[in-house]
Amino acid sequence: MSLQILSGAQVFDGERLLDGHAVLVEDGVIAAVQPDDRGLAGERIALGGGILSPAFLDLQVNGGGGLMVGGTTDLTTLQQICATHLRLGSAGILPTLITDTPAATARVIAAGIEAARSKTPGFLGLHFEGPHLDLRRKGAHDPALIRPMTAEDVARLCAAAKELPALMLTVAPESASAKHIAALTSAGVVVSLGHSDCSYETACEAMAAGARCATHLFNAMSQLGNREPGLAGAVLDADWSAGLIADGIHVSPATLRIALAAKTSGVFLVSDCMAFAGSDLDEIELNGRRVRRHNGRLTLDDGTLAGADLSLPQAIKVVVEQAQINPARALKMATSIPASVIGATREYGHLAAGRAAHLVHLRADWEIDAVWYAGTKI
Repeated sequence: MSLQILSGAQVFDGERLLDGHAVLVEDGVIAAVQPDDRGLAGERIALGGGILSPAFLDLQVNGGGGLMVGGTTDLTTLQQICATHLRLGSAGILPTLITDTPAATARVIAAGIEAARSKTPGFLGLHFEGPHLDLRRKGAHDPALIRPMTAEDVARLCAAAKELPALMLTVAPESASAKHIAALTSAGVVVSLGHSDCSYETACEAMAAGARCATHLFNAMSQLGNREPGLAGAVLDADWSAGLIADGIHVSPATLRIALAAKTSGVFLVSDCMAFAGSDLDEIELNGRRVRRHNGRLTLDDGTLAGADLSLPQAIKVVVEQAQINPARALKMATSIPASVIGATREYGHLAAGRAAHLVHLRADWEIDAVWYAGTKI
């Protein structure tokens, strides 16, 4: 493959926005990020403004392209969901199973291991959001399937972590002991607290045991109060990572702005999207319940939010335009920060010589203009 020279846009390298730079790509790998030299020989690709960024990473993806991660998931399902999100700008995702049966968990693990072994483009590992949650903060999760963690669950997840590139687990400390959290962390699982009504002190105990992340900050968790900081307060007060659904619905723009002023690092964007992503579906079934799509909201029949109708470019736009966060920080929240959370920085999240050329070109309105995976335009 000849040298490709992508120029004519600001370049975000994972940390900074650079003016007057070009990204050189050869054989699917970044050859250089350097000041644009018009005398370079190669195929010049004029981008016409906007921003050229590392393609995004989404660590909470329940589905896409009309498919959900669930009890019938197989390798083909994961391949199709990953392909959908590549078109939406994400070079890598964690397909996410929300609260379900042990049999569904085992099936998704098997499919994930197969996806890892076959090197499915865009597959970074798995995320299990539940079933070890707090019923008081169940959100759209099926309360009949929420249950405490057992030694068998820990063994299954620790074994899976050895076979997967990354494994994230959302638990409530009410349903998973400090001993469980420590064992999972030692096995390489990224333990994230969420769907919990725990106290600040209990959250800190889970953190001391090894939990180092929080799932969709503010949503389905005990809130920051004047006498009880809750899980939300513990996240803002500690050196934790935290996912954030920035659709302007799950968290108000003012709250986004306050939280990002209080917590200046570690917050990353997630879509929390459902099967609707990349499709024109109006409704789906979730564990026997109907989820409706209307005016940017996904809700159960009782009005409970059930995931988000969101892509990461849309989330970046909300963070920049409504929460008034500078573009470089907003882009970090979808690239280098999530890459760091799951230990994937060697390939993802940055533009630098020797890294895979996973790229996204954003127009001035934050809409996607083009996506490349390993140098190939999607």
